[in-house]
Amino acid sequence: MDPRTDAAVIEDSGRRPETFALLYDRHAADIHRYVARRLGAGVADDVTAETFLIAFRHRARYDPERGSARPWLYGIAANLIGRHRRHEVRALRALARTGADPVADSWTDWVDGADSRVTAQAASGPLADALAGLSAGDRHVLLLVAWADLTYQEVADALGIPVGTVRSRLNRARRKVRTALGGDPTLAGDIVEVPSHG
Repeated sequence: MDPRTDAAVIEDSGRRPETFALLYDRHAADIHRYVARRLGAGVADDVTAETFLIAFRHRARYDPERGSARPWLYGIAANLIGRHRRHEVRALRALARTGADPVADSWTDWVDGADSRVTAQAASGPLADALAGLSAGDRHVLLLVAWADLTYQEVADALGIPVGTVRSRLNRARRKVRTALGGDPTLAGDIVEVPSHG
């Protein structure tokens, strides 16, 4: 494993473009898993590839003070997911009707315990329906915290919004999901009661 920070790798890729592959090696699996959870496996390969292509093209604009490129990459992915919003809402509505989650099933071997809990809860129709009913901005914030495990500051960096907006969107999303689930906290679980990251 290369000990250089993401910022150092990105800076070095200005002189040696092939170095950017290290960033892909570090973060592609997480980005792919996140996109697959949001849009399905059929779209995840393309969106992940496009995320890294955009990042490569715009690497000169990367602020090295950020350190980790993770929030930056999730922000690019979130913008691309936004372009597929109708597909995501249709998939969530289908999940709400059938209870079958082909995305989660395809990642069974890859997910860890916490991710498995969220996946199990996401397989419930009412939760999928509640997620589909959120605005794109609220859904982005909620799922970046719950599924990508980003801190509030990282979500703010990823989406280019103030931390206060992250907090208000997350609060609104949690409230809407709780209401849609009838206020039953056992149904909302990890997806609604995500720990405060500060």
